Amino acid sequence: MAQPTPHIDLRDYIRDIPDFPKPGIMFKDITPLLKHPDAFNATVERLAAPFEGERALKVAAIESRGFIFGAAVAQRLGAGFVPIRKPGKLPWKTHRSEYALEYGTDALEIHDDAVGPGERVVVIDDVLATGGTACAAGELVRRLGADILAYSIVIELTFLNGREKLGGTPVNVAVHY
Repeated sequence: MAQPTPHIDLRDYIRDIPDFPKPGIMFKDITPLLKHPDAFNATVERLAAPFEGERALKVAAIESRGFIFGAAVAQRLGAGFVPIRKPGKLPWKTHRSEYALEYGTDALEIHDDAVGPGERVVVIDDVLATGGTACAAGELVRRLGADILAYSIVIELTFLNGREKLGGTPVNVAVHY
């Protein structure tokens, strides 16, 4: 098991990039957090700690930055890792869930044998903004009969109210903006 990390303000390792990927967006860049071992470890600890002893069987993470944290959380919890990917990236039979974007739609896919009935799953992603991506991932996990223990997110942009799309499912967040 990883050693507890000292208190670290993760905001010190997340930089703002104005007008990325388009004008008016303030992008939260986590690459400084990733390159600093104590900050990265503290993030994984905050994402995993609430679920230690909760018997999560799988950690499902959303492409692509969610994979970085999801694999580490799965290892810490002694759980399996499940990738949730953009369409056409998984080689086996899949289920698909489409979700709305500001302009248009997108979709996520999961292997049809990734999780099973009654399995307890933690869904991991880097950012919870409007909630569409997390909601679609949750729909896929539930469609396969598994139960979502919680969503565990690195950054929540609270002003976008994405949590509302997740219903009453618990949401654990490392950093709020």
